[in-house]
Amino acid sequence: MARFFLGIDVGTSGTKALLLEPGGRVRATATASHPSLFPKPGWSEQRPEDWWTSTRAATRLVLRKGRVSAGEVGGIGLAGQMHGSVFLDARRRVLRHALLWNDQRTAAECEEIEQRAGGRAELIRLVRNVALTGYQAPKILWLRNHAPRLFRRLRTILLPKDYISFRLTGELRSEVSDASGTLLFDVADRRWSIELMRRLELDPALFPPVVESCTVIGELTPEAARATGLKAGTPVVAGAGDQAAAAVGTGVVRRGIVSATMGTSGVVFAHSDTPVLNAEGLLQSFCHAVPGAWCVFGCMLSAGGSLQWARAVLYADRLKAARTDAARDALYTAMIAEAAAADGDDGLVFHPYLTGERCPYPHPHARAAFVGLTRRHGRGDLVRAVLEGITLGMARQLDLMRALGMPIREVRLAGGGARNPWWRQLQADVYGCRCVSMRSEEGSALGAALLAAVGVGVFKSVPAASAAAAETQHTYRPRAARHRHYAAVAARLRQTYETLEPLYRAASDRQ
Repeated sequence: MARFFLGIDVGTSGTKALLLEPGGRVRATATASHPSLFPKPGWSEQRPEDWWTSTRAATRLVLRKGRVSAGEVGGIGLAGQMHGSVFLDARRRVLRHALLWNDQRTAAECEEIEQRAGGRAELIRLVRNVALTGYQAPKILWLRNHAPRLFRRLRTILLPKDYISFRLTGELRSEVSDASGTLLFDVADRRWSIELMRRLELDPALFPPVVESCTVIGELTPEAARATGLKAGTPVVAGAGDQAAAAVGTGVVRRGIVSATMGTSGVVFAHSDTPVLNAEGLLQSFCHAVPGAWCVFGCMLSAGGSLQWARAVLYADRLKAARTDAARDALYTAMIAEAAAADGDDGLVFHPYLTGERCPYPHPHARAAFVGLTRRHGRGDLVRAVLEGITLGMARQLDLMRALGMPIREVRLAGGGARNPWWRQLQADVYGCRCVSMRSEEGSALGAALLAAVGVGVFKSVPAASAAAAETQHTYRPRAARHRHYAAVAARLRQTYETLEPLYRAASDRQ
């Protein structure tokens, strides 16, 4: 009898596999890394075949760790990094490396999309979002503009997790949450925007059929079963983009509950019962993984990525000496301890825009900077400024949501920012509302497994599945004096960014 559900999350740095028991307890997890490629400044790519390699490795490893046989897995759900573009030819072979969510080469194509759509307001009317460099649509136009021979061979375009579902089942499918991030999806009506495709001169046949996130899209093929160690015929559920999947895993399936996830990027995510009118286009208005529901979220491109950069630069010797992943991860604890011991009230701020930015500044040319450095500042001061800059960037997303009239009663913390008590309290102080950590930190992979359980009928609904697994742990409340202090720091960050923005643009042009 099937006793477990497998969630597979194709992330930016690796693929995670998670085994979930029907009652909501995580049995085991395993991760296999895959590399990124940066052929030019602002470019970010990966090889889809590397995702398949890491998926196979993580799946086999989690079965061993969990002591679970192939026949005990009753369903597979998928999650993955959003917006990436996988280009396939007529024989369904990959034409080139995938362009990722944080790739910034498509500024000209974003302008082209807006112009062809009939202006920004018309684009928002069609797809509820503005053209951002991370989305899939500008990547497709980039291929057409810069690699026309490859574009003429193009027959299918997939998102990262949908490429893995294709390798598992042989079926070409997508689902509403991830398709929302292509900029070619009518979010309000939950279908492809044929009208925008017409204006962009893109053939609708390039895009796979779209279903709701908890839909069974196929069964594991014998070939995929041999590759992964699973059983042929196991149902595969469409799953969700990583942010919607993480929301399912953390219980963000009703109004008033918001998540703040610190991964490589930093995302604030809120549930909505209706499509969100995103008139300014600074946030992203998507379909949720909950059937008949929507979501709004913001994404800063280099949240945990900024802390990772600080570790590589400021702790290079200790990082080099660390022999294991656990030892390298432990450095983050040491960094935050040094930051907690620093003053933090002396005017030093950090702009966390190492790879351009999306929210609150939709500027691919944005750059990072320390402002206010003096000779007396040490490593701890720099790390503290990085942590505060990241967290204040996340708070701007919350402010934008409040401006849309969205209630925020509780912020559920996930990712790296949820693992340290000092950083959890910092977030409560900066956000100005109650913050809670979750008992499970698994996020997207957990959400994918829950969607699999819904798809095969173990749970009646996505909210019911989420309630079975999303258990809160620690609660942090804002301290009024610290919240006022960080409101002043936030104003200083905005002022200095506006002052430096022309210089960032010039630096980007030179690079």
